[in-house]
Amino acid sequence: MKSVNLKIEGMRCDGCAETIKAVIGREPGVKSVAVTFGGGEARILYDPAVTGEDRLVAAVERPGFRVSRRAP
Repeated sequence: MKSVNLKIEGMRCDGCAETIKAVIGREPGVKSVAVTFGGGEARILYDPAVTGEDRLVAAVERPGFRVSRRAP
């Protein structure tokens, strides 16, 4: 397993955080997702044999949010 923290721009409410959590959670290989509206971050635990960071970023950006940076 591998984890990544993504800084997300464009979240305006807790509903946005729930949308991001649902979108990421549907990606194959994702084991857990925690999204904080106040912190503007998503912490994702995933199987790198199934998916990768680029695919996770693309999942966040699909509904119109932006990933401003990746943090360890």
